[in-house]
Amino acid sequence: MLKAGPVWAVGAMSGTSLDGVDAAVVLTDGERILDFGRVDYRGYSDEERGILHAALGLWQGEPAVEPAAEVVETVHAEILSGFSEAEIVGFHGQTLAHDPGGRGTHQAGDGAVLAEVLGKPVVWDFRTADVALGGQGAPLAPYFHFACAKWAGLTAPCVFLNLGGVGNVTWVDPRLTGPEADGAVLAFDTGPANAPINDLMRLRFNLSQDEGGALALQGNVDEAVVARFLEHRYFLKMPPKSLDRNDFHGVLELVSGMGDADSAATLTACSAASVARGFEHFATPPERLYLCGGGRLNAALVAEIAKRVPCPVELVEDIGLDGDMLEAQAFAYLAVRVARGLPTSGPSTTGVAAQVGGGQISRPA
Repeated sequence: MLKAGPVWAVGAMSGTSLDGVDAAVVLTDGERILDFGRVDYRGYSDEERGILHAALGLWQGEPAVEPAAEVVETVHAEILSGFSEAEIVGFHGQTLAHDPGGRGTHQAGDGAVLAEVLGKPVVWDFRTADVALGGQGAPLAPYFHFACAKWAGLTAPCVFLNLGGVGNVTWVDPRLTGPEADGAVLAFDTGPANAPINDLMRLRFNLSQDEGGALALQGNVDEAVVARFLEHRYFLKMPPKSLDRNDFHGVLELVSGMGDADSAATLTACSAASVARGFEHFATPPERLYLCGGGRLNAALVAEIAKRVPCPVELVEDIGLDGDMLEAQAFAYLAVRVARGLPTSGPSTTGVAAQVGGGQISRPA
């Protein structure tokens, strides 16, 4: 059992962009954020990234999954062992497949293994309970985003947009008392963010990303392709809704006959256009859009989003947060919520029928 009151928790997140593992410490009682602690990052090697990439879209028991899980566990153990101050660990694992309403959700990595290695309780498998009860299982950061808005002293509706492999958005009304309150949060995946751009760079140049959006900034956007992209059936769904990284893999075919720079520019515009389409679902227009995740460092993507959405766009750093570490911090916060029996998702975040506390806790023997 955790001691009463605030505790230091460390969270680790390996995103859909397959760059590496973020780890970050939060002081929290599971409701409020009291302080933020140290952060660290461990990038995947080319070999490790290749092993993970080969397992994308696969489910438990398929041959490429075991090596991927071993990479995830080894790298997480390496980075998390440096956080001796943390009393509890939030371990997300690497999402390989996500099919709510179908086969479920699959995050590679065993939290019980980490608990033995680290010698402290590990909260993991955050999504399965939500999916089993009819939820989308994603996104899971919204309740943390609400706490961030409170910590930053925000007093008007705002939006947090995480730009990872997939884009996910949380509309927050910090005037309410807690994230479980009716109308406090609305969250959903907007569409692809970095994934198509990264896939293009990997396919054509064997690079992991368009660094800073440099290639896209040299190209021209084909708005006819963007319009065709927005015809995807996903944009007809009402939120809450979620995506697998590969749900839009076919978008590369839309730019297959285009030059490199124009392809990068057009895929970047597609990601931005999916964010703008998401604004249709907000009950009250947000005062600001705050960007987090790796995509906020892509100047071309940020410019396209700012051009297409109807409110000012800022970085979360502008309100004192760390845009690289927000998701890792979220799983530290959620680990404490799970340990305290508090919900981690609800009808307005994942579409689950009632408030759900996802995650299981593994303790060292």
